[in-house]
Amino acid sequence: MTRQSKAVKVSPMHDEAANRGAPGTAAAALTGAGASTSANDSTSEATSLRVVRQARREDLPALLKLAALAGPGMTSFKPDPAALEARLERVTATLDDRAPTAEQGYLFVMEDVATGTIAGVCGIEAAVGLEQPFYTYRKDTIVHASRELNVWSRMLTLSLSNDLTGYSELCSLLLDPAWRGHGNGALLSKTRFLFMAQFPERFGPHVCAELRGFFDDNGQSPFWQSLGQHFFKIDFDQADYLTSIGKKSFVAELMPKYPIYVDFLSPQAQAAIGVTHRDTLPARRLLEQEGLRSGAHVDIFDSGPVLEARVADLRAARDSRYLSVNIGADDGSVPPVANAEPYLVACLGLAGFRATLVTGRPERRAFTLSPLAAKALGVKQGDRVQVLPLKPPRADAI
Repeated sequence: MTRQSKAVKVSPMHDEAANRGAPGTAAAALTGAGASTSANDSTSEATSLRVVRQARREDLPALLKLAALAGPGMTSFKPDPAALEARLERVTATLDDRAPTAEQGYLFVMEDVATGTIAGVCGIEAAVGLEQPFYTYRKDTIVHASRELNVWSRMLTLSLSNDLTGYSELCSLLLDPAWRGHGNGALLSKTRFLFMAQFPERFGPHVCAELRGFFDDNGQSPFWQSLGQHFFKIDFDQADYLTSIGKKSFVAELMPKYPIYVDFLSPQAQAAIGVTHRDTLPARRLLEQEGLRSGAHVDIFDSGPVLEARVADLRAARDSRYLSVNIGADDGSVPPVANAEPYLVACLGLAGFRATLVTGRPERRAFTLSPLAAKALGVKQGDRVQVLPLKPPRADAI
């Protein structure tokens, strides 16, 4: 868990990844964003265009309104003017190469081109654990055997770990519920991978995303009830909030120093280890489409899975194409293209990075954009752009 996380914990449409909210809260409603069409889709017309860009200082009022929708469960993006202002300053320092590695982070907003409405936000931390410890539980196996008794057993253990120190982290994914559908959630989440593919030198060799763990129908974490509460003597939300704001010394001070034998936990807690919260499953599928997979690590509070990948193995790093822009007719029309499909398209640049979602298909090393899309990206005829199919082949099978 980092200063900005639990982002992705990718909470309900979240990071990638830890916006915690009880069932029925605004935060919980966000996790499926972009994965299905909402009854509120009338706010976001299919014919309009959204663009994801770097957040700026002038976005602060809109970000505060957006953060207010998240509810108390999203510890990584709270409606705190001072905290958000400081984060925007940190983003500016990162883009200006004034921030040390431990402080580098990026924050993106999704903006409706027609209205200027800020509909979503997502972030990336360049390297976790360099300033404040980044804790996870590592799943290990210990074998006990006695030849004399002819007994052999294999036991799963959990060990407090800082193994992910230096990883980049996907975080702070939040989409206004009114903007669900039309691929908005996928655009918001996946744009980060385009950015990482353009600037791999700004990130660690690996990336991770903490996902929200299993909670029962009463909004309780069986893992926390069986383990964490016995050591911390505070409630789950308070412990989670303290780690999100950098107060983590209590973790090292109070957590057990030796491996925990999973068999000593309740059956419900054992069954919850590594299980993704149902509201976070759509966000998990989006991350898995891009190459992240569950590894040996889980969250120390709710045992939610931590997805990991090598940055060089991300789909955007492998499959992005860099093509010339061909701009369609002045009337806004784009000539029909056979077998057209949704594509993520991004302009090339750091502070000026922008990405959108269009329908089309590469032709002769070029990609045709409508004048509206070209203007939104800030590109002109002949400029080069990064393009990537919204979904990988056979994405539905993932």
